[in-house]
Order: sequence, then structure tokens, then C-alpha cells
Amino acid sequence: MSEKSHPFVSLDWPRVSPEESQRRARAFRESMARRRSVRDFSSEPIAPGVLEDAIACAAHAPSGANQQPWTFVIITDPALKARLREAAEAEERESYESRMSEEWLEALAPLGTDWNKPHFTDAPALIVVFERLYGVKELPDGTRKKVKHYYVQESVGIAVGFLIAALTQAGLATLTHTPSPMGFLREVLGRPENEKAFAVLPVGYPAEGARVPDIRKKSLDEVLVRK
Repeated sequence: MSEKSHPFVSLDWPRVSPEESQRRARAFRESMARRRSVRDFSSEPIAPGVLEDAIACAAHAPSGANQQPWTFVIITDPALKARLREAAEAEERESYESRMSEEWLEALAPLGTDWNKPHFTDAPALIVVFERLYGVKELPDGTRKKVKHYYVQESVGIAVGFLIAALTQAGLATLTHTPSPMGFLREVLGRPENEKAFAVLPVGYPAEGARVPDIRKKSLDEVLVRK
């Protein structure tokens, strides 16, 4: 495939000194190490533009064939948040009571989770991330054609990682929530049939006195292999 048929541009990549590179890497590591999944949110509003900047950051994530197969929906309307909470709790109650295996429930036990989802209404904002299972191209004759997307889940997963990191850097707490099944999200939010809910992120500031499980992350030695 030639550059003639697919134009390229010169890469603008600012270089930093090794010392600055080390400083940035350590500062980011320390910031992300303080990140925790939060379930107790304050109703304090989020400053204008912060969520949009974080989503713009997520939208710069790499994706299969640069197809960017994602949609981010910000929800701040209290009535809509309440409706989503009601639907999520109905699904989660059934999961906890009949769908989840004993092994799964045992794995979740240290986190203290259950089907109650107050974070849906307590957090000032929800971000619902949808994966676009395929694209839709408008043809000259007015018809539409499906466009195959590649590595959709991998691409959207990377974008959600970017989003969580950006929100953390902005001083906001998040929770990565994946109610199962999630079909109600597309229905309630009126998204097209080529979109499937990937995750819900309540976003905001932790409530005063918020508590989190006393758990640890694996050490670097446990996850890093050198060859």
C-alpha cells in the first residue's frame, strides 16, 4: 500500500530528556496507584468541560484500522439516572440471586458488592461507553451499507483505560460497572442497533467518609517478566 494512495504526514513528537521522562513516568505511576474504584459518591458537581476533555482523551486511543468503534454518552439528568439505576438493579438482583455461580459470588465477597447500585443516582454523572459492532456507510443511492469493524472489544477496552486515566488525573473518582446483561442501556438511551453497551462509569468526587475494600494490587515483580 503506497503513500500515494494513502497520504502520510510528518510525525510531530516532542522529545524530553531522560530525566524528564523518568519524572513523568514516576509521577503518573504514583497518581494511578492512588486510584480506587469508588461506590460512595458525593453529589458535588463536576466543573464544566472536564468530562468532555476526558472523553476527547479516550477518543485518541488506538483502534483496529483506526475505525474508532466507540460512543460515549454523558448522563447528568436525575430522572434518567434514576431510570437507569432501576433497570440496572433489576438485572443485578437476578444475577446475584440466580445467574452467578457460587465461585463467582465467592470471588466478589471481599469487595462487598451486591445488587444495590446507589452510585447510579449519587454520582453527578454517568458515562456509558458503547462499542460500535459495525459501521454504517451512506451510499450515493441513499441506501446504507454495513462496514465491518476490527478488534472492537480490544479497541474499546483501551479507550476506557484512557478515559479512566484521564478522569483520575482530573481528580475524579470512577467505578467501572458492567451490569449483566446490559441490553437495557441501549434501549433506555435510544442508541442504534449497531451499538452495544460496554461499560458504565459513575464519575464524581468520593463522598465524605467514603470507604473502599482493604485489598492490594500485585507487586511489579508479580506481573513483570523480563527476557
